[in-house]
Amino acid sequence: MASRHERGSRVMDRGRTYSKMILVLATLAFTSACGGGNKKVSIESLPAERIFKQAEFELEQSGRKTKKAAELFGEVERLYPYSEYAKRALIMQAFSYHKGRDYENSRASAQRFIDFYPADDDAAYAQYLLALSYYDQIDDVGRDQGLTFQALQALRTVIERYPDSDYARSAILKFDLAFDHLAAKEMEIGRFYLKRGNYTAAINRFRVVVEQFQTTSHTAEALHRLVESYLALGFDNEAQTAGAILGHNFKSSPFYEDSYSLLRGNGLEAKPKGNSWLKRVYRQMIKGQWL
Repeated sequence: MASRHERGSRVMDRGRTYSKMILVLATLAFTSACGGGNKKVSIESLPAERIFKQAEFELEQSGRKTKKAAELFGEVERLYPYSEYAKRALIMQAFSYHKGRDYENSRASAQRFIDFYPADDDAAYAQYLLALSYYDQIDDVGRDQGLTFQALQALRTVIERYPDSDYARSAILKFDLAFDHLAAKEMEIGRFYLKRGNYTAAINRFRVVVEQFQTTSHTAEALHRLVESYLALGFDNEAQTAGAILGHNFKSSPFYEDSYSLLRGNGLEAKPKGNSWLKRVYRQMIKGQWL
């Protein structure tokens, strides 16, 4: 005689089998309703739940081809605008477009959700999706930096508006990476100028990193490149001051070793000299305000 646990397991297995059968039948019915069978039924005659479930099915099967799922979620919103399904469909439409890398439409759907349901629990996720629609396009340093600025602004909104959400923690990480990305772009341009002997233009780029992106991973190299550039121009005071800042904050960095060797080879030391913008940075650093 089967135990109660075994009988319960068989019941649960049958339940799961029936659920799968129902989903398949619903899918076949929907396909027929939309023109797949001999008898055509307008989508307007279908209930919100059936359209929504078919959209979910399409999304699961689609891989990156999510246009059909997004369109079906849109039909739920269009046909049943005041239903609970409409709200769920809108956020799922934003997700579907993002999964398919249609970032413009994902952003539009997410923004509509925020506009219509600002107090909803999923508003934080909608704002996060909106930010991702910018962030996921900035993986190449050479791309337009306007996307990076927009990503930073949208990520900051997530952090400030929904500080206790799981999305805020992820947004903080991505904000730091996007911020680092901007510094990387300045460094790339600065190195370009430096290699071609355009030292003034290079200094302007490295200065941006030191003054505006000092918390990124590029600051040590920016200071070293400033030492190189100023020495090339014969501005010894500025080169020594840049070396002093580098030594104070990044003494274990190989960039400091390189700068130290350069300065020593020119009979100079890594210490603050003169009264340039670097000297002001050095004073702020000593007071604990620089980093």
